[in-house]
Amino acid sequence: MQQSYESTGAADAGGPPHVLVVDDDPTVAEVVAGYLLRAGCTVDRAGDGPSALARAHTHRPDLVVLDLMLPGMDGLEVCRRMRERHPVPVIMLTARGDEDDRILGLERGADDYVTKPFSPRELVLRVESVLRRTRPDPAPDPVRLGRLALDPAARLATRDGTPLSLTLREFDLLAFFLRHPGRAYSREELMREVWGWEFGDLSTVTVHIRRLRAKIEDDPAAPRAIRTVWGVGYRFEAEETGEETDEVDGTGGSGPGEAGPGATGPGATGPGMTGPRETGARRPGMTGPGRTGPGEGDGGADRHA
Repeated sequence: MQQSYESTGAADAGGPPHVLVVDDDPTVAEVVAGYLLRAGCTVDRAGDGPSALARAHTHRPDLVVLDLMLPGMDGLEVCRRMRERHPVPVIMLTARGDEDDRILGLERGADDYVTKPFSPRELVLRVESVLRRTRPDPAPDPVRLGRLALDPAARLATRDGTPLSLTLREFDLLAFFLRHPGRAYSREELMREVWGWEFGDLSTVTVHIRRLRAKIEDDPAAPRAIRTVWGVGYRFEAEETGEETDEVDGTGGSGPGEAGPGATGPGATGPGMTGPRETGARRPGMTGPGRTGPGEGDGGADRHA
């Protein structure tokens, strides 16, 4: 069934949003909780996975700020178990420098991530951005294109009448594509339009494209709806067009038309990858969410798309 984020906590009844902060570092938890309280949220705290699951069960939060590195049960497992009980938006905190860990968090369903050390004010902005997207537009219009239909008010997406199980960001990404078919968008444009970020790690977009393809395409390796436009980004088309895809995923995908091992060419990014690499938005010398530091940038996206 479609994961709906409406009815998860106090904010749905007109009260302040309820945020659960899960971090085993009491200093970090206290600082984050203080900033969220000043932003008008109610805050609950937990220092480990089991207590976080218990608190989420007794008082369902509108959003969870979840540390990846927790004693006993890591944040990925906590996220998985929370999602088994009920859908809830998750912003993951990670001190790990390996991009693979951040990608894994997104693939497990996290809606956003923030890398430590981080600015508490920026975290609050990310929280507010995710919470805004958990509520339907005041007067949204349903949209249908080909085999896909989407009702923003109900937060329901279907394919051939069958409900799709989409995360918050996957739903927003599909809604954007359905309203703007036929035009190619770069990952930078999708990050601005769907995530509302001017700066960010573009692999976030790449991972969500791959996850969405897995849920709406007959064959995600040969996508017919979300097409890769070589050297640009992605274009959405109704599936009934019947066109064959012959595009090369410049972000390192594995769809048809892409070269096999040993491929060469300008901008080749590794075995079986061809085409120029897309460039992520950067701020020199800065690290953290939306700020590309060592080990981040388009290279990680190339490995994972």
